[in-house]
Amino acid sequence: MSWMDKFDPKLQTMVKEVDAQIAPQLAKIDARILENQNKVLTSFQNHHVAESYLTGSTGYGHNDEGRDVLEAIYADVLGGEDALVRPQFVSGTHAIGVALLGLVRPGDDIVYITGKPYDTLQEVLGLAGNGIGAPQEYGIGVDYVDLLPNGAVDDDAVKARLNDKTKVVAIQRSRGYATRDSFTVDQIAAMIKVVRSVLPNVWIFVDNAYGEVSETKEPLEVGADVMAGSLFKNAGGGMAKTGGYIVGKKDLIDRISYRFTVPGLGGAEGATVGALADMYQGFFISPQTTGNAIKGAIFEAALFAKLGLDVSPAWDAPRTDLIQTVNFGNADDMVKFAKAVQANSPVDSFVTPIPEKMAGYEDQVIMAGGTFVAGSTIEFSGDGPLRPPYTLYLQGGLTYAHIKLATMGAAQSTFFDN
Repeated sequence: MSWMDKFDPKLQTMVKEVDAQIAPQLAKIDARILENQNKVLTSFQNHHVAESYLTGSTGYGHNDEGRDVLEAIYADVLGGEDALVRPQFVSGTHAIGVALLGLVRPGDDIVYITGKPYDTLQEVLGLAGNGIGAPQEYGIGVDYVDLLPNGAVDDDAVKARLNDKTKVVAIQRSRGYATRDSFTVDQIAAMIKVVRSVLPNVWIFVDNAYGEVSETKEPLEVGADVMAGSLFKNAGGGMAKTGGYIVGKKDLIDRISYRFTVPGLGGAEGATVGALADMYQGFFISPQTTGNAIKGAIFEAALFAKLGLDVSPAWDAPRTDLIQTVNFGNADDMVKFAKAVQANSPVDSFVTPIPEKMAGYEDQVIMAGGTFVAGSTIEFSGDGPLRPPYTLYLQGGLTYAHIKLATMGAAQSTFFDN
């Protein structure tokens, strides 16, 4: 019996058509993987990574050479001068919050030019929640410029909003829980040009979540000053068990490091306690793992479009991250599909996800995906807030083969089983 035989014959035919349809797109991603893998390998070689670096440190973490070299590699590959890559970051939101709040002082403004930030960052920035500990308590302003109806940055509104109080201009690369497209690195370069035309010396921060090694260049290489993200998304390669990173100009990383720990210590301390082997290996395989996830997203887009669903990006659209959205139009179908995603995961496939309120989110959220690292979104998973247009955000997958099998399984149970 072939593995294909467990699927409905109509679904089998669709998949064969999709495979032929997307083959040229997958070949482009394979070429991108090879270029990024060469970049990472070369950096490992140039920094003389040794087996002893994988052990990690305890206590204060003084003289942790493995940690210091890993940070140099992150800076090298991602286009910065220095980096903080630490297991002490509990999430990407934490790393992003530390970066932003480490840059500003009372009287300064942070301005997002890519619309309202996603749910968890809204509380960090005092745009939602109870406001305790938010920037506004320290006399720091936070604002955002709405996007145009077509999802593009409103250049005129951005120019009008920037002023001498603006200390940090922030750009969110990924769509988050919005319906707009994620921004490519070339689009980010155009945004930076507009900002610099008004404030040449303002610090530009990029939330790079889901974007690392998705293209062959990074936002720091087109004029951004600092960017940050999570190690249980692309950069961790499915290996890192926790952590986040901040990378950018050295003087800004130094400034941020005093927010990460305390003034005087900065990045000099911080034990890695057995985390370095996974962090090194995860970053090494991140081009392949991220590429697998993007290839899987292309497959998802093409198959679900054939099934009549509203998807974004389209299968043949440019890819700058690994997120694939599917709009269901109602809560029942969205929840049903999320349950199918869970059932086709390697871990906890027998568990039924249910919508619930979660810290950092304004609406009930459903999260599906049995992952080896809890909550890892470089692994196959789907989530989204239960609000119109009832969009499930699919992301990740450690292997293309699993994404394909899981996607077909979800389609089978949702659309073909009675």
